[in-house]
Amino acid sequence: MIIKELAVGPIMANCFIVGCERTRTAAVIDPGDDTHKILMALAEAKLTVNYILNTHGHFDHVGGNRKMKEATGAELLIHAQDAPMLESLDYAASAFGMSVENSPAPDKTLAEGDKITFGDITLTVIHTPGHSLGGVSFYTDGVVFVGDTLFAGSIGRTDFPGGDFNTLISSIKNKLFPLGDDVRVLTGHGPETTIGREKRYNPFLR
Repeated sequence: MIIKELAVGPIMANCFIVGCERTRTAAVIDPGDDTHKILMALAEAKLTVNYILNTHGHFDHVGGNRKMKEATGAELLIHAQDAPMLESLDYAASAFGMSVENSPAPDKTLAEGDKITFGDITLTVIHTPGHSLGGVSFYTDGVVFVGDTLFAGSIGRTDFPGGDFNTLISSIKNKLFPLGDDVRVLTGHGPETTIGREKRYNPFLR
């Protein structure tokens, strides 16, 4: 499995390219901005994008959806509860003094337990609300992509519309912790961590 990480946009959101070494097919998780950088990384790795996956609908994670879809024709997927957010990204970004393009509507919406397969890779959808109503994580082979649900030493904000602290803590403890201590956690901002490390040291989760 190929995993490439790029920090994109002014808020430095993490975008991940996940590729199959045998078939050279891929998914792009959270193309928040700097689409040209993502496309260059895909070209350098000789990967073809089958899916554009959004962990949640905040503009810093989905602001590049339109350009990425126009460039690749890949299917765009987001949880049903966050899909309406894609229509008003420009308004959400303007509140932070930024500008992004609104996203196309998703080709399909995601739900708990869905499987997304490309080549030899299957990502399992885990609904992890709390940062947003439709926040999801994507799990495969000892790696989980968690968006803004969990960070190294911290957790996602819960003061945005649809956020709820108790729901977020429940998502982390009941959905992510059971994946196992050795699982790599690839986060929406900042460095990666592991489930075990966050169990032991994250002050929000002790």
